[in-house]
Amino acid sequence: MRPLELALVLLNLVTLGVLAVPQLHAVRWTGYVAVIAVLIAIAQIIVEGPRWQMVPAYMLTGLFFLVWLMQNTALAGRPVNRLAAGLAIGLGTMALVISAALPIVSPVFRFPRPGGPYAIGTLTYHWVDAARPELFTADPNDHRELMVQVWYPAQANLSAPRAPYVQDAGALAPGLARLAQQNAERLFPGFSLTVPSFPFTHLKYITTNAVPSAPVARDESSYPVLIFMEGLNGLRQMNTFQVEELVSHGYVVAAIDQPYAAAEVVFPDGRQVGGLTKDQLNVLLQQSISPITNAPTLNGQTLKDGIIPYFAQDAVFTLHQLASLNEADPTGILTGHLDMERAGVFGVSLGGMVSPEACHLEHRFRACLVMEAPMPADVVKSSLQQPSMWILSDADTWRLQRWSDRDVMQHQTTMRAVFESLPGDGYFVQVPKMFHLNLTDVPLLIYPPFGRKLGLFGPIDANRVHRIVNAYTLAFFDRHLKGMPTPLLDGPAAQFPEVRFDTRRP
Repeated sequence: MRPLELALVLLNLVTLGVLAVPQLHAVRWTGYVAVIAVLIAIAQIIVEGPRWQMVPAYMLTGLFFLVWLMQNTALAGRPVNRLAAGLAIGLGTMALVISAALPIVSPVFRFPRPGGPYAIGTLTYHWVDAARPELFTADPNDHRELMVQVWYPAQANLSAPRAPYVQDAGALAPGLARLAQQNAERLFPGFSLTVPSFPFTHLKYITTNAVPSAPVARDESSYPVLIFMEGLNGLRQMNTFQVEELVSHGYVVAAIDQPYAAAEVVFPDGRQVGGLTKDQLNVLLQQSISPITNAPTLNGQTLKDGIIPYFAQDAVFTLHQLASLNEADPTGILTGHLDMERAGVFGVSLGGMVSPEACHLEHRFRACLVMEAPMPADVVKSSLQQPSMWILSDADTWRLQRWSDRDVMQHQTTMRAVFESLPGDGYFVQVPKMFHLNLTDVPLLIYPPFGRKLGLFGPIDANRVHRIVNAYTLAFFDRHLKGMPTPLLDGPAAQFPEVRFDTRRP
């Protein structure tokens, strides 16, 4: 909880005690604790900002204040009904527990400080690919548009305000609600549930370690470039824990919001594009993994290879745009600081399918990291030429998450097939008991013990998963983009005994 939130909950606890135990009135200041709580509630709303998780605390503060007024007016002399008083205390205690639990279960937090020596800057760009039509609309004049956020090593400025986790929390909330609903339906088959959007609006209060438009760090003339691909109905910021760690060690990372795959994309002119449901995209995705005879069509165009190659072109286009930024960034910040000779790509879930496809299309990507995703059929057929790493769980853990037998088989066979056919370096990093959402920021957004009870997170400690993911991600790109020695990739690691590690070396 934020400081004033914690203060309000504690004052409500004290107020309940004072109202329930008349002897406490003997302490002079306790007679005004209900008034103090009201003032703290007002201060919390003004300074920290209101959020729905605090509504029970606000209501409790108001109720206690009304009781305090009654006790200090003409009603104070009337006899107390003990049954009513006991019931009121019981209900007050229950409400107090709820008011304390909600802000803990869904916290407003600050991202942990990453481990590298660099501070972090960030910029966001809106790009239109004039050479490519938008397949998801019927208007032939629509062209593919992307929102891309870039994080980069920056000069340190401890006093500069930090960038918010998301800038458009209100617009993103409906898409994130859809994602939550899909997870709920998967975990509880046959149970119909409509997830409202308001639980996600508090994301606007979460801050990162990045400073908007900060000057680039001058330690190096330029920095290797990585592109991050989001998951289905996700958002470009969904792996900030991983992005910030990479940037703090000297990488530029560009994350793409892909319209109709992301939860919601908000363009500078206010237009919003919602994501499609998994059912709507499933046929197109399956066509990319295991092609069928009758190829699906989308707005009159036949997609014999499914939708993954189209999404992969977003990564290729972004690489072109980053090269243009390196020549002349409109902000003047990134010009000349991007090392386009050292570029890689990584993604999670849907992004983990798109990333190897992008490497298949564009050989300027020199390294590919896949986090738990089946491989497209053409990648399985012809493998990858780039050094590649897979980070994933195991079949038993996937079944714990109620994955279908088909999904388990596709993940197992396609990832292993590409790994075993690599002509160069490959790494297969399995983390048993790690659930799919553990690979994202979600364990930071929901109190992990509560998330485990709901079946969202695996039995393994959520912070431990993030440490493992960051360690192997950094080691992989350090070796294959920076040429650094990375003992972690030479074999099983004593510091991560739970990891099952396989490697291929030419």
